[in-house]
Amino acid sequence: MEIFRTAFVIPNSEKKINYQSPIMLIGSCFSEYIGNKLSDSKLRVDNNPFGIVYNPLSAKSGLMRLVDSKLYSKEELFNHEGIWGSFDHHSRFSDIDPESTLQKINDRLTVSSAFIRKSNFLFITFGTAYVYNLKSSGKIVSNCHKFDSSEFVRSRLNVEQIVTEYDLLIHQLNRINPNLEIVFTVSPIRHWKDGAHENQLSKSILLLAIEQICSSYKNTFYFPSYELIMDDLRDYRFYEEDMLHPNKIAINYIWSRFRECFLENEVISIMKEVEKVIIAARHKPFNPKAESFHAFVRQQLDKIRYLKDQYSISFEEEEKQFLQYLGE
Repeated sequence: MEIFRTAFVIPNSEKKINYQSPIMLIGSCFSEYIGNKLSDSKLRVDNNPFGIVYNPLSAKSGLMRLVDSKLYSKEELFNHEGIWGSFDHHSRFSDIDPESTLQKINDRLTVSSAFIRKSNFLFITFGTAYVYNLKSSGKIVSNCHKFDSSEFVRSRLNVEQIVTEYDLLIHQLNRINPNLEIVFTVSPIRHWKDGAHENQLSKSILLLAIEQICSSYKNTFYFPSYELIMDDLRDYRFYEEDMLHPNKIAINYIWSRFRECFLENEVISIMKEVEKVIIAARHKPFNPKAESFHAFVRQQLDKIRYLKDQYSISFEEEEKQFLQYLGE
């Protein structure tokens, strides 16, 4: 039987994820996709503590901030059309009140700074080698927050710049957490506004930089999400209507390859049981007072207790839902 794809083998990670593994992800919206898959399965995840970050230097800057545990001050915020925000953060942290903005930013930073110190895995997804420098300060921003383009200077990073900055970062990460496995990946999402050729150049720079970084550090690994879309699937059937973002089928395929690479077989089995509990909690009963339904609910609560006791998996929302049916 012919296989009408260019399938390829991905080396398995020697270090595996289990339900005791704290996992941090930072980077482009592709990090959000995988991070959401992990958190949906009740794994211990801190996903994008600064919001979506597209370029390598902004990701590095954010991680260094976590290493240094340095809180933000009001002077580091901007006020644009009545909204207070940070050029280091996604707009999800912005607010009309500066103190509320600072609290959201610093509360998350405090939690994530502690989390990175105990994490077993850090996944870093590079989206683009193009950066935007704020003219007034020269600062590379993570998000332009709809400021006029005249406020920024756009440029493209080179391989040496990225490698130099990540040499500094990895030394600091290894200092605070010697057990950390750092996994790099390049987002398969095309930055079409950069232009077709420019996007390819950008992705090439990211790939070359990662190759050099991974050749220098034993605790680094490359996962080929970019190649899975561009070389394995390689078909517009696997894209959303904008022809730029991977669709649900493509994301699920990458997720399946990700699981093969990083998850222990036992974890994959447990995930299936977790999914059954989640689906059961979402089920709307025809007669919530029926004894047969109450028996089903008690069965689910027994399963939750077992999974909590054996694997320390949190089912707070699902447990609350089931207990309500029993009037407890």
